[in-house]
Amino acid sequence: RYHFFQFNVHTLNRDIFKKTASIEHRALCLLFNLKTKRISGAEALVRWIQPDGKMVMPGDFIPLFEQNGFIVQLDFYIYEQVLKMLRRWLDSGIPPILVSVNISRAHVRDEGFADKLLKLHEKYNIPASMVELELTETMFSDSHKKMVAFMENLHNLGFYISIDDFGSGYSSLNMLKDIPADIIKLDKSLFTEKENSKEKKLLKGIVDIARSMNFSTICEGVETRDQADFLEKINCDCAQGFLFHRPIDYKSFEKMYCECWQPQAGADMPYYV
Repeated sequence: RYHFFQFNVHTLNRDIFKKTASIEHRALCLLFNLKTKRISGAEALVRWIQPDGKMVMPGDFIPLFEQNGFIVQLDFYIYEQVLKMLRRWLDSGIPPILVSVNISRAHVRDEGFADKLLKLHEKYNIPASMVELELTETMFSDSHKKMVAFMENLHNLGFYISIDDFGSGYSSLNMLKDIPADIIKLDKSLFTEKENSKEKKLLKGIVDIARSMNFSTICEGVETRDQADFLEKINCDCAQGFLFHRPIDYKSFEKMYCECWQPQAGADMPYYV
């Protein structure tokens, strides 16, 4: 949805986390609409950048933060930064786009999560419909019934809900009939380096089923023009990946979006940026 830095997890503590809070570790990955050829959304990411410039990728520290509870503080920090950005856009007359944020397992276990999130939205006067809450399909391996109830609560409050990494190993097409989601994000593993006819048929089949059930579809990890053209051909709605742009910091994203993609600009976005 984007290197590695070795560190001793046993020495990582709350003081270290607080020190990194002042370091820029926010990024946005743009969402590209395959029909309009325009930016139609963004995904908020976290990057932990050390004082020496080295980067710790999410796969290295997110599991640890989920274990020690830091993930709750980190997630709400990202949520608030996204809401601040949307508020800034609205106050400046800039048409906002849907921004997605990740939901961690810890929030599913917190019965007060929805209320906390709503209070944050009220603080910045941002409608719930401007934010997409992203859950990974692996979270359904814990308790399908509990996950569906959690999603229904948030969906009823007006949030868009997406299922991330669909097709990464745990998903079942049968689950689509139960989940109150709006968007299905196809995992990048569905595209291999050696694309074949079976792979393409599988992708087309998933997109067709999702569309017939009124889900929007997004394909992750798109890296070639041929992949983008194929996805457009099978009516996949949007895509994200290095083909369109690598993840960039908030300020750079705002500059690119505000200068180039306001409606009056009237220009299409090239595949390579």
